[in-house]
Amino acid sequence: MDLSTTAGKLADLRARLEQAKDPGSERSRAKRDAAGLTTPRQRIDALLDKGSFVEVGALGRTPGDPDAPYSDGVVTGYGRIDGRPVVIYAHDKTVYGGSVGVTFGRKVCEVMDMAIKVGCPVIGIQDSGGARIQDAVTSLAMYSEISRRQLPLSGRSPQISIIMGKCAGGAVYAPVTTDFVVAVDERAEMYVTGPAVIKEVTGEDITSSELGSARQQELNGNVSYVASSEQDAFNYVHDLLDFLPTTCFDEPPRWAAPEDDELESPGLDSFMPDDTNAGYDMADLLAKLFDDDNVLQIQENFAPNLITAFARVDGRSVGVVANNPMHSAGCIDADAADKGARFIQICDAYNIPLIFVVDTPGYMPGVQQEKVGLIHRGAKLAYEMVNATVPKIALIVRKAYGGAYAVMGSKNLSGDFNMAWPTAQVAVMGSSAAVVMIQGKQLAKIDNEKQRAHMKKVFMDFYDENMTSPYVAAERGYIDRMIQPRDTRLELRRAVRQLDSKVEVRVAKKRSISPM
Repeated sequence: MDLSTTAGKLADLRARLEQAKDPGSERSRAKRDAAGLTTPRQRIDALLDKGSFVEVGALGRTPGDPDAPYSDGVVTGYGRIDGRPVVIYAHDKTVYGGSVGVTFGRKVCEVMDMAIKVGCPVIGIQDSGGARIQDAVTSLAMYSEISRRQLPLSGRSPQISIIMGKCAGGAVYAPVTTDFVVAVDERAEMYVTGPAVIKEVTGEDITSSELGSARQQELNGNVSYVASSEQDAFNYVHDLLDFLPTTCFDEPPRWAAPEDDELESPGLDSFMPDDTNAGYDMADLLAKLFDDDNVLQIQENFAPNLITAFARVDGRSVGVVANNPMHSAGCIDADAADKGARFIQICDAYNIPLIFVVDTPGYMPGVQQEKVGLIHRGAKLAYEMVNATVPKIALIVRKAYGGAYAVMGSKNLSGDFNMAWPTAQVAVMGSSAAVVMIQGKQLAKIDNEKQRAHMKKVFMDFYDENMTSPYVAAERGYIDRMIQPRDTRLELRRAVRQLDSKVEVRVAKKRSISPM
């Protein structure tokens, strides 16, 4: 090849770019192909709009090594999803195991800097062995450079991680610092230290799947969604971005919405069971409350007693926080408090109104909950509830007891608008607990079992009528509107419209300090 001619130089460029398309060793490529895995560029092309990907740094490689493969283990660039701009990077496991080296780090920092400048989401397709040991402190420095750029992006533009394989060591910290983590089932694994290191240091014997599989990390609260396949993961990311703005200064996509006269739902009048202790799946109710049944859950299988999801009211995105009586009777435990607090942060950051659908008998009692820090973790939910400045609307459909009532959008903790169904019950505690607390000693003095049961029922009926009735709360101004269930969709629309221009003035200070 004659590099002294223009034709030769063009041919050299084409050869280099062709080599950069799949730069891993023949052995590593064969191993990948035998396992039926896709390449980083195939993954990017499957996620982005067709033909929109523009690669940056394709010819980057380790400095000072003429035999080093191109890309340095990561593919970076920008493109579009449903016509909206994103920047993206994807690890290449066939080059240095996808580990982070100096050129790798600089490439990722380059596209993250671009996202900060232009204002757009960042998507990372993760499949990395962690730090590049032979690069020593340089690799650690690059991890720090990447992490440093996550802060200016945090709350400004959505950050999404898709876990496609093993992510160990420092490679797990960047994903869990992003807004959402999508993991592919039976492929993704996440852990700070792998099984071999754990066995060497602590003597514990565990497989990598048991330690950090997608399902296990979902239960640990580290995963937003477990996808059944790569394509399912990409579809979820598309669905997620449909609810999110490009930046916090933009509106999320708006969608067609039903007309006002199409919103009446007579079936809701008979939805709630007559037995106040009967269970029902809150997910079934949520599917009936919004513009359509497109309710996208976040962390569906972590702390399922609290549902966090995106939905639409009047064609615009809303965040939903709802108790689920099918799990732990809808009590709020420490995990649910963490889940709800973080989701409120996300919605507040991206100016997405919050709707609380309330049916909870309170915070979860128990020795184990106290041991795992329910006090401070539960307080974080209240803290984030007050700290959020977006519109906050509460719909009480049944139980709203104790501190759990307060944190689920109550007016006393800065909720803007509270409405309730006639089936609502608002009190410090339910009648079954109140009878023990207030009348326990008196009832114990009654020897006749039938008489004792009768007196207990009399007290509970009196308590329900005078202490848990939603009309007591309405009389005191803690409920703005008592509504028929059939009118809920229209009432939610009216509330969202009314609060659309809400402005909240904050007390001047440097920052708030969250609970321990």
